[in-house]
Amino acid sequence: MDETRRGLAYGLTAYAIWGFFPLYIRLLRPAGAVEILAHRVVWSVAFVAVLLTVARGWSFLRSLRGQRRRAAGIVLAAVLIGINWGGYIYGVNSERVVETALGYFITPLVVVLLGVVALRERLRVAQWVALGVGALAVVVLTVDYGRLPYIALTLAASFGTYSLVKKNLALPASGGLFVESAVLALPALAYLAWLTASGDSTFGTEGAGHLALMVVSGAATAIPLILFAGAANRLPLTAVGILQYVAPILQLAVGLFVFHEPMPPARLAGFALVWIALIVFTVDGIRASRAARRAAVPATAATAA
Repeated sequence: MDETRRGLAYGLTAYAIWGFFPLYIRLLRPAGAVEILAHRVVWSVAFVAVLLTVARGWSFLRSLRGQRRRAAGIVLAAVLIGINWGGYIYGVNSERVVETALGYFITPLVVVLLGVVALRERLRVAQWVALGVGALAVVVLTVDYGRLPYIALTLAASFGTYSLVKKNLALPASGGLFVESAVLALPALAYLAWLTASGDSTFGTEGAGHLALMVVSGAATAIPLILFAGAANRLPLTAVGILQYVAPILQLAVGLFVFHEPMPPARLAGFALVWIALIVFTVDGIRASRAARRAAVPATAATAA
């Protein structure tokens, strides 16, 4: 298997795991969203610590010594991914899987918007069109829901900002997950201790199967992230960009066909607008990437001459 095919296999596997993740989250009931989040944090730290020890991958910690600004970035990234994980778990367990799928559909558009606001990037006409159609979709969905689709917007804003922060941290996938989870581990452990003391913890009180599923949440968090890193290192950016739609498509399918969540005509129209925006955005990105490659060829030839 060549590296491109290997990268595609890694990417599809990672996004498939994320796409079917609502099925796993539902299995963790009757635990509440915050308890599930706390266990996910704690067991992620434990699982990734074992991986780093086996792979002798602790060397990245040296690069963090004495770098207060980078440490602040890690804390910010940890808070953002904690909000994202918590919002996702809450959405799944409050029977709003379709809305969580919407959040990940609009995340690419939010990332572009953040590029304009935070990095002063200039957008092409097609990108502005995609953003405009995406904004119209949010208006339509707000009318349909009778409220802002706040779970979707929280997921998109938190993950989009997290991506922006992570871009500047330049940490390996497993190392980044470890330090981010470690930042959240102390409050997570404190919350779990309080739950146990108050008699409200489900860990160990709902049978061995429930306990095992809680423990597995660390591996379920880390494995797709590591697979995604392997895909990102082997595939062109445009291929990774297209693959990212696999997870929300599967989440939407799970919400509609497994959990039987409603999809009235107005909501379907809102999703259709989001998909139109993403098609415009993706086609424009592919064209821009091809144009950049064509422009690079003469430049390379001139340099060689």
